[in-house]
Amino acid sequence: MKDVEKTVGGMIDKQKTAFIGSIDAEGFPNIKAMLQPRKREGIRSIYLTTNTSSMRVAQFRKDNHACIYFCDNRFFRGVMLRGTMEILTDNASKEMIWQEGDTMYYKEGVTDPDYCVLKFTATSGRYYSNFKSENFSID
Repeated sequence: MKDVEKTVGGMIDKQKTAFIGSIDAEGFPNIKAMLQPRKREGIRSIYLTTNTSSMRVAQFRKDNHACIYFCDNRFFRGVMLRGTMEILTDNASKEMIWQEGDTMYYKEGVTDPDYCVLKFTATSGRYYSNFKSENFSID
């Protein structure tokens, strides 16, 4: 892959769904489909929204190891990013990715205590395309 950030970033931007992976209390991987990221900084930092009271948040608080997967069904390609997940509850982070209509999920608005930001920080990845896989690191 010539330009990892351009190839992977372009693919991320076109997907409507992100699949996040967490580790449960028994050490097993758990996968969850999420709405597309609200923001990304290159392919290193990816921001999503969720409920503070969710099972995923509880899992990430105990073990912050995480992965995120994006799949392009049309061209049968995908990318898995490995890294860590942070739970951000400060007002600046919440306001940064708040969108009109989010009150459908968070009735009290941007200050709703059940609204938080998941910040995924990637350290490496694996890209699949044309029947081949390729590992890459993220600086």
